[in-house]
Amino acid sequence: MKLAVSCFRTTSSRLVCTALAAALLGTASVPVTAQMGGMEMPAKPGAPLASEAATATATVAGGTIDLHYNTPHMRGRKIMGGLVPFGTVWRTGANPATTIITSVPLVFGTLLVPAGTHTIYTLPGADTWQLIINKETGQWGTEYKPEMDLGRVPMSAKAMTTTQEAMSIRFENTTENSTELHVRWETTDRYVTITKP
Repeated sequence: MKLAVSCFRTTSSRLVCTALAAALLGTASVPVTAQMGGMEMPAKPGAPLASEAATATATVAGGTIDLHYNTPHMRGRKIMGGLVPFGTVWRTGANPATTIITSVPLVFGTLLVPAGTHTIYTLPGADTWQLIINKETGQWGTEYKPEMDLGRVPMSAKAMTTTQEAMSIRFENTTENSTELHVRWETTDRYVTITKP
């Protein structure tokens, strides 16, 4: 009798543990897959992410702008209007949300952005784009809360003569009191001018 109860408890414990483990694994995999947004997952725990980290820096209006992002690659895919759909807010990078840190207040297009840490997103379109400055920080790139937007500004376009495999964000045409923030990928170059208030 004792042996039968002991076997029952062991079997029940194993069944319960197995069921719990399966449930946990099932629920844990859904957000991770959804958050990758079509980007590759690391080959194994601790392996580097497929979209490597990058930074961009500029000195403007007596202060600095630092931008931290991850660089997705085309890898044979259609990007604009494909992997990056038109009319949908885009993380503008990969993996963690793209972060911009300003040591002084600056004007992005027509939007006054206070000194501090912010997140940037974009809203791509076939003809027009918007740069979004968001007040939430530290989130994964697909976690976008529109109620946290500081504001949105139109982005200008420049022609590209060659295809760019890896997405990049760079500061260009920097002067003492202004710079341009360029987002490039595939054959798209969209930018916004940043100036001293």
